[in-house]
Amino acid sequence: MARDAVLTAVALTIFVLELQLPDLIPVPGVKAGLSNIVTLITLYLMGPWDALAVLTARILLGSVFSGNASALIYSLAGSLVAFPVTLLMKKIVTERQVWVASVFAAIAHNAGQMGAAILVTATPSLAVYLPVLTVSGVIAGLFTGLAAQACLPGLSKILRDQ
Repeated sequence: MARDAVLTAVALTIFVLELQLPDLIPVPGVKAGLSNIVTLITLYLMGPWDALAVLTARILLGSVFSGNASALIYSLAGSLVAFPVTLLMKKIVTERQVWVASVFAAIAHNAGQMGAAILVTATPSLAVYLPVLTVSGVIAGLFTGLAAQACLPGLSKILRDQ
């Protein structure tokens, strides 16, 4: 539980810092998703239940700290789609291919968020953003996946030595 708490704190810190960065492009929902690095690391080193706990706590606390209730809805929706995709990909790819799982998860996350936005606003025309969100998901997922993949060997050794 202590490791989960520390990982949640790290993910939340990254999330809050990312909120301070200017938008990458002027399209709603496009973020780098840097806190997902922590979720991937947790999944690969500690397992799905720990990763789900860290992810859920980060989403809930992140919406509180950001003061953005709609962020809670969209983040949860995206995560409900992305997390199962990540679990499936973890069974298919190796630890040397975490970036692949991350890319698919990022695309799924954006699709889940878009689905929630369409349902909440009753505006199907929002789907026009899907191509941009898909490209941004590939780029963000690649970056976060490569970052997590680079951290795994060293963190694995640290956790083993404890």
